[in-house]
Amino acid sequence: MQTFGQQKDSNAWIIQTWAAFIMSISMTGFGIVNLPVDNWVKGFMSMGLVFSVGSTFTLAKTTRDLHESRRLTSRIDEAKVEKLLSQHDPLTLK
Repeated sequence: MQTFGQQKDSNAWIIQTWAAFIMSISMTGFGIVNLPVDNWVKGFMSMGLVFSVGSTFTLAKTTRDLHESRRLTSRIDEAKVEKLLSQHDPLTLK
């Protein structure tokens, strides 16, 4: 039977993802602040940025949860099949 270990990301990967996130939000925010438009347009674009970031986190969490639930279901099905195979004796007819 296969064992599924906990997936562990490296520290370098974690630092890279956080750095990319912080840089992208900072640079987009800097761009919005320096736009040559009225403040209400900047506010509208800032609200759009905040909504996009929030929905991205929600989508990532939902995708992760779906993947983990499928993985657990797969493990349970695999355990059931392995149990049936271990109990089956091909030389005995029932």
